[in-house]
Amino acid sequence: MSIERFHQNKNMSKYVIHDKVVYMSGQVAMDPSGTFEEQLHQILNQIDEQFQEIGIDRSHILRAMIWIDDYKKWPSLNEIWNAWVPADKKPARSCVESKLAFPQYQVEVEITAAL
Repeated sequence: MSIERFHQNKNMSKYVIHDKVVYMSGQVAMDPSGTFEEQLHQILNQIDEQFQEIGIDRSHILRAMIWIDDYKKWPSLNEIWNAWVPADKKPARSCVESKLAFPQYQVEVEITAAL
């Protein structure tokens, strides 16, 4: 059984690969001063960068878990998400309205992907 852990710090790994599955930690915006839409675009760009590092792309996404701080942002989320995810490769997705760990964050995205 091989488990590979990448970009570890004292609390977590940025992503873990086991049995040809990539488990990514929840992603928040590096600069949380922007709007919801700006934060979401930052997160999706960060995910793309990690995918590039791993050697996969968006078509490999199996599951996405999304937390948003206000359900009124659901239409914006879907518009940006649907433009980002390949139309014929939609992953399983869950989305909940939730108070995030720090108030400056409006959205967090966690991905599980096939290697």
